[in-house]
This record gives sequence, C-alpha cells and structure tokens, in this order.
Amino acid sequence: MSGNRLGTASSAYLRGAAHQPVDWLPWSDEAFTRAQAEDKPLLLDIGAVWCHWCHVIDHESYDDPDVATIINTHFVAVKVDRDERPDIDARYQNAVSAITGQGGWPLTVFLTPEGKVFYGGTYFPKDEAYGRPGFKRVLLSVANYYRDNREEAVKAAEQLYRQITAAINPSPAAGALDPSLLDVALASIRRVFDPAEGGFGGAPKFPHTSTIELLLRRRGRTHANDLLEMVTRTLEKMARGGMHDQIGGGFHRYSTDARWIVPHFEKMLYDNAGLLANYAHAYQATGAPAFAAVARDTADFMASVLYEAKRGGFYGSQDADVGVHDDGSYFTWGEGEAKSILTDTEFAVIAEHYHLRGQGEMPHDGRHVLFVDRDADVIAAVTHREPDEVARLIDSGRRKLSAARAVRQAPYVDTALYANWNGMAISAFLAASVALGAPVYHDLALRALDRFILEGYDKSSGFVHVLGGPPVCLVDDQVQMAQALLDAYEISGRSRYLTLARETIDLALRDFWDDPGFLDVKKGARDTVLDVPYKSLQDAPTPSSNAVGALVLLRLGRLLGTASYRTVAERLLAAYAPGLAAHGLHASTLFMALEDLLHEPAHVAIVGARGDPRTQALHAAALSAWRPGKLISHHEDGQEDIPVPEVVRAMQNRATAPTAFVCAGTACAPPVTDPRELAATIASFQAA
Repeated sequence: MSGNRLGTASSAYLRGAAHQPVDWLPWSDEAFTRAQAEDKPLLLDIGAVWCHWCHVIDHESYDDPDVATIINTHFVAVKVDRDERPDIDARYQNAVSAITGQGGWPLTVFLTPEGKVFYGGTYFPKDEAYGRPGFKRVLLSVANYYRDNREEAVKAAEQLYRQITAAINPSPAAGALDPSLLDVALASIRRVFDPAEGGFGGAPKFPHTSTIELLLRRRGRTHANDLLEMVTRTLEKMARGGMHDQIGGGFHRYSTDARWIVPHFEKMLYDNAGLLANYAHAYQATGAPAFAAVARDTADFMASVLYEAKRGGFYGSQDADVGVHDDGSYFTWGEGEAKSILTDTEFAVIAEHYHLRGQGEMPHDGRHVLFVDRDADVIAAVTHREPDEVARLIDSGRRKLSAARAVRQAPYVDTALYANWNGMAISAFLAASVALGAPVYHDLALRALDRFILEGYDKSSGFVHVLGGPPVCLVDDQVQMAQALLDAYEISGRSRYLTLARETIDLALRDFWDDPGFLDVKKGARDTVLDVPYKSLQDAPTPSSNAVGALVLLRLGRLLGTASYRTVAERLLAAYAPGLAAHGLHASTLFMALEDLLHEPAHVAIVGARGDPRTQALHAAALSAWRPGKLISHHEDGQEDIPVPEVVRAMQNRATAPTAFVCAGTACAPPVTDPRELAATIASFQAA
C-alpha cells in the first residue's frame, strides 16, 4: 500500500478518512492514470461529513483492515465530498439510480478505468443485513466479474454512459410561454399537497422551500386564498414538528414521517436559508407573529452555529450525531433526564407541550423528539392553570433544557464556506433583516458577502465554489452569488454590488452558457465524468441553477435597461418550461422565473441623494412594503452606471425633492414623496 493521501485535503469528509487503511486517493487524473496502468476498476465513494450512513460504512468497512486489503488488492479507491464536488455527485447519482432505482449517500460506485459506471449502490453493510449483501462479498464479486467478464462490463458501462448522457441533458421541448403553464404547474402542486399535515407528498417529507416561494409569489398576483392556505398550513405544521429544533432553533434536513416529527437530524445551511426566507416572507404576507418567531430562531441558530464570527461567512452544515453509534441523541430527550432538570411544575407543563411522556419517538433508544403537541391554552385547561402561567412555565422550561443541552457534546460543524449556499444564506438574512426589522442580520449578510468578494472572486473566472478548496467554479456559485449581490444592492443602495452582479452574470454567460441553458461546469471542461453535459433544471433540493440564472437575468435586465438579458432568459424558459410544467413541485424556481417574465413586477425607482433622510425614509418604506418580486433601484445626480428607467425620465425632471416612482412595465403611478403613501402605492399599483 502506497499510503492514504487524504490527510491534507481541504474537505473534512476526506480528512476524516485519512487514518483508514484503504489506499484512498482524492478525485484526480492520478487516480484514473493508476487504474489504467494497473488495469484495475475504481471504487468511488461519494459522501458528506454530515451523512450518518457515510460514517457507518466508514466505521464498519473502511476502517477494517480485512476490507481494506480487498479494496487495495483489486481496486483503485477514490473518495469524493459531494458538497465540495456536486458536479461529480450529480452524474454518478444519475448512473446509480439508473441501475438500482435509487440514489443517496454514501454512494458506492464501481467504474472502469475510464470512469464509466458498471455497478453501484448506496450503503452496503459489512455483513449481510437490512436485506443488503455484505460489502466484502460485493467487493469480491465485482472484482471477479470485472476480471472474468471484462468485455461485458465495459460494454454495459458504455451503454449506461450513453443512457445517462441523454437522461441528464434532455432535449428542449420548446413551446409558447403563457400563463397556462403556470396553471399546469400549480395544479400539479395542488395534487400532492397534504391538507392535513402540510407539505407535499408523504413520508419522507422534505421542506420544498422553492415551492413555498412560488406559492407566495403567485398568490401575491392572483390573490388565490388556497395558495396562501398551502403556505400557512405547511409552515405551521413544520414549525410545530420535530424537524424544527424546538430548543436550539433552525431545522433538520427532512422528516422521516408525514407529520414532520422524526427527522434526519443533520442541519444544512441551504435548508435553513430557504426556510428562513420562507418564514420571513410569510410573516410579511400574513403578519402572523408565529412566523416571525420561527424566522428569528432560525436566523439566530444560523448566526450562532453556522457563522464564522471572526471573518464572516456561513458554514455548510452541522452533523446529526457525535459518533457512529449515535443517532441524534444531542437533540433528543429521555423523560427522566428532563425531570431531573425541571421543577415538577415545569415538567408537568413541558411534558404536555412537547409530548414528553412514556416511550419516545426514537425506535432504537426510546428517546423523545420534542414537537409541539399541545398549546398553552389547551394545557391551561387540562392542568387548571392560567394561560399566562403556562406560557411562563414553558418559557422557563425551555431555557433550562437549552442550558442542559449546551453542556452536551455538540455534533461537528463543517466549517467549509460554499459560495452557492452562502449566496442563499446572504439573501435570506437580508430578507429577514427587512421583515423583522433586524439590522444585525443585514450586517452579518454583508460581512459574508464582502468576504466572498475579497477571497473567493476573480474577475477572470468568477466565484470559486469553496473558499480554500480546489479551484472549481460552478455555475450555481455564480448565479446564487449574483442573486445575493442584487439583494445587497437593493437593500444597501451600494452600486458596487449591482456592478459586480453584472460582471458575474456576464462571466456565467461567457463560460457556462450552452444555448438554451447553463451548463453546471465550464464549457470545454475536460474530465473523465464532466464530459457528460449537465444542466440543472429541477430543484433537487436547492433551487435549479438555470432557474436562478433566469431570475437574475430578468432582474438585471430591468435594473439596467438591458434587453439582451431578458432575451436570454426568455430563450431558456421557452426551451424548458413547457416540458416541466407537469413537474411543478420539483421545478418551482423555474416557474417563479416564468411568473416574473410574464407579469412585470413593481419597480420602485428612488431618486434622491443617498445621505438625505427623506431618501432614506422612502427607501425604508419601499423595502418594508410586501409585494413579491418587486425591484428597488437607487438614482442620484452624477451616478450614470445605473440608468433611470425610461418611463421615469420625463417625470424625474419635475421632482424637487427625493421622490419614488412605482412602475410596472411601461406604466407608472404618480410620483410619491411621502413614505406612507409609497407603501400603499407599492401594495396596490397594478397588483392584480
């Protein structure tokens, strides 16, 4: 064995395998060169530091010297972090799903020396269990098959390669872009909505944050109450469930059941960013204090656990557990444990509130996942107490449970700083700063953004995927950061963010555009697997990079008066929206872009010196007024890089004080100088 080469990797997932007796290599030309020179197939492991079953297979199999001997004898072993290289993961997930009907992590893939798949699966136990063959037997069987049936294996790999190439790069299904496509997409979402428990589909149940945003945006135009009901029912049920961390705030990755009670306990930056935006926007749309509270606890969790306080930036994830034999114990409670922390009176109330009695929800150890079972008024009636007293006891009990949990060993936090997920988090924190009136969230967002500009942006190549990681730039990084830059411009008024957003999308068009859409990696990328073109069109689970790109192009086109951006977005949507209308749940971001294309959003142009208090008051009113998709642009004398919208120019010359103009397409409301009148105008002008 030549030695494990993962000790100096930038990825925590890879470094965690540095001690293993498997002769791991990182993804590299060297790995494929060695496989070809030694005439061996490759064993590819794709996983993540937050992935529970990745840790299990590491402990059971890759730590085992006997298993390592089999691997080192018969294979060239390669380990990939799916968060660091989502481009590699996307292609091999599709290949394994084609073979087995399912994907996931850990992804265990067997490749020809050229990198093509001939067999694969997900988690294999060391010995036969869970209805799965033992990993030793799998390894030896695959090695023997490749040795004895080389021609058949290579032929199967080539055939699968052709299938995957066609499957992940679908031909455009161009058609007319009209509102009927939105109707079809929304009808498909309605069909899978769970009216009892909220959310979409059954168990396991995922948040589908982009769908929530689509429903809010569409409801803002149509005023259809059922769209808002789907949003509020889903957000209320999620907030009450165990997927929502009732003690520490924020959300776990998904629920294993249809009632949002028992989660997979890892906490992902992208999920929490999407949900923070959902709850902040739902609060603006409804005024419901409960949504503001959840938005605040989610932002506070992210700021305290997933944020680098010293330099700025959002970390990638928090693990589910603290060891291979653990399953969320940091987040769960035993009845006796809670009794020992709380007074008898507190426990009596907390047990009713969180269903903290008897056998818990965790099947392996009987511990309880805290979820809201009864509200204070119900508990008051049951326990013959006043509702205010019950609320005080719930609050004091929660604080004691939080303090007790704080002394437990917390799950590991992956401190990797990913550009695409940071873009989502920056946008969400900016939205929360407006919705909740919380300047601290604004400041945290801009610190993170400024760090990425300083350390992760290059004028010739754009944003790097992970700070301090491999020099990989993905289109998702460019479009998510461009969106964050536009949010930062509208909220801060600083034109440099708008300028950089334009630079970033221009780079994306130069390097990733393959008419009629964006490739996930740069055109001409030459890599064993990256030769397969891939365009992200569905939200899986983060927003489709092509859909985000379309939203950014449309927004930039309106802010800068540049018709060419709109033309590109329209070409993208015309190519793919007709074919995806029946899959609205998984293409919600794409249909947000279509909604944006077909219905001109409100554009609030504020004319006046930025330092003038009257200008600032108009800006604050424009920000706080709820209208999905609205744009805000800032204009002052001598600033020529941000053109005043054409429909505003004639009126602008008559303005003698800071003034706001609310327009939609080629129509404008009368000019406004009073902040309260501006908020009303934004809400009403051509809102239907």
